[in-house]
Amino acid sequence: MTEHLSPTPAIDSDHPAVRDFARAHDHGADVRERAVALYLAVRDGIRYDPYRIDLSLRGMRASTALALGHGWCVSKAVLLAAVARAAGIPARLGFADVKNHMTTEKLRQSMGSDLFVWHGYTELWIDGAWRKATPAFNLSLCEKFGLLPLAFDGVHDSLYHPYDRAGQRHMEYVNQRGSFDDLPLAAITQTFAEVYPGMGQAPLEGDFGADGARESAGA
Repeated sequence: MTEHLSPTPAIDSDHPAVRDFARAHDHGADVRERAVALYLAVRDGIRYDPYRIDLSLRGMRASTALALGHGWCVSKAVLLAAVARAAGIPARLGFADVKNHMTTEKLRQSMGSDLFVWHGYTELWIDGAWRKATPAFNLSLCEKFGLLPLAFDGVHDSLYHPYDRAGQRHMEYVNQRGSFDDLPLAAITQTFAEVYPGMGQAPLEGDFGADGARESAGA
């Protein structure tokens, strides 16, 4: 389990800010309760924002997500892995390609697709097994989009619901890419360039949550 507890260039669990965050939220009587507490802290303490994706190593570091206060599915998964490792809980990264129906017109136009490649989540070693935890969508964002917040109990895998509160399509997992001890940044960057050739390097303008709430309301 050494590789699942050690810092890496992206999963910088030895960074002072990551260690401080882990200490502040590492609460519970056992590993399961502690993992759930860390999951909730990352899910709701760091705002989900796919408008500002930075695929540089610096942009993908756990400590950068903490400093910015926002991230997207991969950087938030990296952060959860880092704070778990800092708390002594083995962690690694998992990835899948998904069709994400919780998006905005601006993001769809930029990507040119509703397929999200290399969707990231975290795998935590709890009670002798790897448990999947997906901390991407914060609670307030789910409320704006009319989604069911994704819970994690440390026993069952936490993967996105196929339907939202209204019974409409939300998330479809179409391809599993596997588990990784470190962030496969080169592979992610290459696939993004191939799948999203029209996606610019500059951040998108606007507020993802506000745009989503407006579109969900039919404005």
